[in-house]
Amino acid sequence: MLDQNALLVLNKRYLIKDEESNPVETPDEMFRRVARAIAGAEENYKGGDPKRVEEEFYRMMSSLEFLPNSPALMNAGRELGQLSACFVLPVEDSLDSIFDSVKETARIHQTGGGTGFSFSHLRPKDDIVASTMGAASGPVSFIRVFNAATEVIKQGGTRRGANMGILRIDHPDIEEFIIVKKDLRELNNFNLSVAVTDAFMEAYVKGKDFPLINPRTGKTTKTVKAQRLFALIAESAWASGEPGILFIDTINRANPTPDIGEIEAVNPCGEQPLLPYESCCLGSINLVKITRDGCIDWDLLKRLTHLAVRFLDDVIDVSKYPLPEIAAVTKGNRKIGLGVMGFAHMLIALGIPYDSPEAEQTGEKVIRFIKKESKAASRVLAGERGVFPHYKGSIWEKKNLPQRNATTTTIAPTGTLSIIAGTSSGIEPIYDVHYSRMLFGGLKVDVVDPLYEQMRSDPKTRATMKRLFRTAHQIAPDSHLRIQKAFQDHVDNAVSKTINLPEDISPDAILHIYLEAYRMGLKGTTVFRDQSRGFQVLSCGAYQLC
Repeated sequence: MLDQNALLVLNKRYLIKDEESNPVETPDEMFRRVARAIAGAEENYKGGDPKRVEEEFYRMMSSLEFLPNSPALMNAGRELGQLSACFVLPVEDSLDSIFDSVKETARIHQTGGGTGFSFSHLRPKDDIVASTMGAASGPVSFIRVFNAATEVIKQGGTRRGANMGILRIDHPDIEEFIIVKKDLRELNNFNLSVAVTDAFMEAYVKGKDFPLINPRTGKTTKTVKAQRLFALIAESAWASGEPGILFIDTINRANPTPDIGEIEAVNPCGEQPLLPYESCCLGSINLVKITRDGCIDWDLLKRLTHLAVRFLDDVIDVSKYPLPEIAAVTKGNRKIGLGVMGFAHMLIALGIPYDSPEAEQTGEKVIRFIKKESKAASRVLAGERGVFPHYKGSIWEKKNLPQRNATTTTIAPTGTLSIIAGTSSGIEPIYDVHYSRMLFGGLKVDVVDPLYEQMRSDPKTRATMKRLFRTAHQIAPDSHLRIQKAFQDHVDNAVSKTINLPEDISPDAILHIYLEAYRMGLKGTTVFRDQSRGFQVLSCGAYQLC
C-alpha cells in the first residue's frame, strides 16, 4: 500500500531509529504506536474504551484514509510527546519579550512544531529607546535574529524550523518588510505575510492616502499612497514569491473566542490563525479513499470525520506542551483542524477537470459535509466530555451550540503527508504528471502521478487525459481562487493554497489576484511565479502532458 517514496520519507524522518540511525520500527508499527498513544486519552473519560478506539484509529491511519500532522506521527508514544504542528508566540515591544520568544521558538522547533509571530507591536526603525536614549533597529532586524536562531535548531533533529513573520500594513516599517526577501539570501527560515486591514483596502479602492502608525505612540508617522503600497507588495511577490497576504479583519470576524483575544498571526503555511501561545493539531482525510466506482462514499466520509474529530480531540489531552502558557490556551480553546488531501486526485477519479464549475461544486459539497459532520462529532464529544473551557462568550455559546472544540476544520498543505498517502496535496491541482520534489535535509523524491500511470495504461484517450490532468500552471488564477473560496466558505480556520503562476505573468495580474481574493472573502492568499527564486521545491520532470 505504501509506495517507494512513502517508504523513503518514513524511513528518513518518521520511524524510530537506533543510535546508528537505523529504523527499529516498521510503518505498521508506527501507526500502531500512534494509535495506542492517542487512544490513551479515552481513559480520562467515563465510558471510554481505549482498546476499541485504538483499533479504529489504527485502521484509519494504516489504510491511509486519514493521517495526522507530522509531529503526531513522529512523537506520539515517545518521550518527546509533542503532537501539534502549529504554534503562535507573542512578540511584545521589549528586549525581554523578544528574546523570551526566541528561546520559546527554539523549544518548539526541537519538538517538530512551526511558529508564527506578529512583529507589529515592535517600534519602528530609528524610533527612540528611552532607556538608552538610542534608536530602535525595527522589526526586520529582530526577524533576522529569529531567523538566525532557527538556522541552528533542527526540528526534532530532522528538519529546519519553519516560521511565519507578519507585519501590519499600517506599520511604519512596512516597506522594508515587503521588499526584504527580494534579496534571496534573506530570511530563508521565514515565510512573510502582510496583515492587510479593511481600512487599507478601502483606501486602496478610493485612491486615498493611508496612514502609517507608530505602535508605541499610536500616532501617525507619515502617510503613503495606498495604491502604490499595494503595488509594491505585488511587485515583491512577482520577484520573490513573498510576502503573502492575510486579510486580518476577515480572519478576526471568524475568531471563535473574541473575548479571549484578537488573532494577529497564523502558522507557517497560513492555514491556522491562532491566539498568542495557542497551538493546534491538524489532520487530513484522504479523499481518494472515499471515492468508489466514480462516486463519493458519503457514509465512509461521515464515519471518518467523526473518528478523526475524536482522534484530534484526544491529541489535545495526551500531547506534551513546550510551555505551560501554551498548554493553558490550547486546552482552553481545544481547537482542532480537520481537513483533506487528495482533492485533485478525487476529481480525476470522478472524471471532473480541476478548473470547472463542477469541481467547485464538488469541493463545496465535500467540505460542507465535513463541516456539518465535524460539528456533530464535536457536539457528541461535548456531551460526553464537556464544552471547551472558553465556551462562554464564544460564537458557539451565542449560537446555543455546545461544542467540544472552538474550531474543527482547516485545509493544510499536507506536503509530506500526501507523499506518504500517495496522493495529491491538500486541495491543490497536481503540479505535473512527473516532477521532482525537494524535502527536508536535501532529500529529493521523483514523483510520477499514480493515477496518470494507471489511466494511461487503461488506455484512455489523449483528449481525456489532457482534460482531467490539469496541472498547476495550466489553471487560471481565478480558477485557483474559486476553488479556495469553495472550501473557505465552509472552513472554520483558513485554507493553505498556492496560486502557481507562469514565469511571464505581470505584477498587475498579481495585484488583480489580491483584489479578487479580498472580494471573495478569503482570509489570505499566496502566489508563486515560476522561476522567481533560485531554489524551487517543485520542478517539472522528464515528461509532461502537453
